[in-house]
Amino acid sequence: MSIATTLTRMWLTRSVKPFTFKNEYDQVLPFADCEGLGLYIHIPFCTSICDFCPYCKVRYDAALCGRYVDALLREIRMVGSQCEGKKTVTSLYFGGGTPALAAPRIGEIIGTVREYFTITEGVGVELHPSNVTPSVLQTLKDAGVTKISIGIQSFGEKFQSVLGRTAVDAGKLKAALSEAAFETVSMDFIFALPEQTFDDLKSDIDTAFESGANHVAIYPFIDFTFTESRVRAMAKREKRELLDNITRYCEEKGYTRDSIWTFSSEAQARYSSMTRDNFLGFGCSATTLLKEQFKINTFSVDEYCKRVDAGALPTALTIRFTPRQRMVYYLFWTAYSTRVRAADFERFFGVPLKKMYGAELRLAKLLGFVAEKDGVYAMTQKGAFYYHYYENFYTLAYIDKMWGIMRNEAFPSQITF
Repeated sequence: MSIATTLTRMWLTRSVKPFTFKNEYDQVLPFADCEGLGLYIHIPFCTSICDFCPYCKVRYDAALCGRYVDALLREIRMVGSQCEGKKTVTSLYFGGGTPALAAPRIGEIIGTVREYFTITEGVGVELHPSNVTPSVLQTLKDAGVTKISIGIQSFGEKFQSVLGRTAVDAGKLKAALSEAAFETVSMDFIFALPEQTFDDLKSDIDTAFESGANHVAIYPFIDFTFTESRVRAMAKREKRELLDNITRYCEEKGYTRDSIWTFSSEAQARYSSMTRDNFLGFGCSATTLLKEQFKINTFSVDEYCKRVDAGALPTALTIRFTPRQRMVYYLFWTAYSTRVRAADFERFFGVPLKKMYGAELRLAKLLGFVAEKDGVYAMTQKGAFYYHYYENFYTLAYIDKMWGIMRNEAFPSQITF
């Protein structure tokens, strides 16, 4: 556990009490009164396993995938039926893995979701570049998908080689995307790869927008301990220079920065399942965040299916938040959007933001991390980098430890941070 994250937790929660996830769960989830509720569905199958990817995934098997989707539909019904009438939600996102491997059943899954939820901001699906074909795109569009996110990582062959991926043909990508219109076409890239330069990243972004994207996400490479990747992370100084340069370039091009590392060329183009006040997660490894608790499903596909088939939720671990712990979680992920609105915080928690974190906000302003206007705290470029830098500590201190354990234990007894 990083000393920095431990001290920060103690400072912000005003307590030495650790974050403790226990092997317990509520069979009935208290989401009926949650506002700003999002939905996430995890499809864990891949045809090949990328060494650098930390997410929950297994090699694709048609029979296992069919069994998994059947269980997934049962989980959705199990949770959805707990709310009287249809619950309004912001969005639905499919992640993985490679969700397109279940493309023939995506429509069935979305249809089941719509039996219990009214989606107001669209449906998004992550795609591997090899999935971007006219037939797959049309299948998704017919199913009700309005947003897609393509995991390019890099158009540069030298970086594809480093990551163990095959080259992406930008021409074929553009041709396929021209045949099916989506509200958002996002392309994901990794920055801070060994010897990666501003010109490398600039070329990726230019190629993305020229190939049909109206949104790009530039995620930092993080060296998870449990992956088999041999890629070394870039040094802090180089990373900051690269992020600052690419941010300035995107802003000079007139692109809108709508989160720490996402930019869009069109105002309506948005792709993020993270900045939600509350969300429900379905599928193995999916997480659920509610007002007073956070839970995570088992990472085992087999155990997930068994638990759901037995009529129980597949929860592996749950944390019961103290009020301060929930505030820290809220602020951390809301800040991902680069803005925290004091009015939204007070509406959610019933207490003014300045009353709870006035000293921290004054310090952030003094250090040049944020600027405040009319109750909105917006990150500066400096603040965005240090958010990213701290997020790296958070990821390695919390997510790396939890995911590392859960990859080996379907239902751990307890994890303490």
